[in-house]
Amino acid sequence: MKDFVKKGLAFGLGLAITSKEQAEKLVNEWVQKGELSKDETKEMVRQLVERGEEEKNKLKRIVREQLQQMLHELDVATKEDIKRLEQRLQNLENRGE
Repeated sequence: MKDFVKKGLAFGLGLAITSKEQAEKLVNEWVQKGELSKDETKEMVRQLVERGEEEKNKLKRIVREQLQQMLHELDVATKEDIKRLEQRLQNLENRGE
């Protein structure tokens, strides 16, 4: 059973399972196939949902980092850059009045 869980999680099932309903459906299929006992279902669902959240957060972090790197490489202005320029413009306009 533990080897089966490790294999499933290693193949990214955690990433595919982002909702409790999806995890329960998968676990019920394993029970029907005899690959998991009914007693193990609650813990397995918890593990899959937890792993799914971990993988989802990891993916978000990776995507965010890659996007920031791409924006930096493209030399795209950030919100902070634009706010600084707006403030400088406002200061210059205030001096001219």
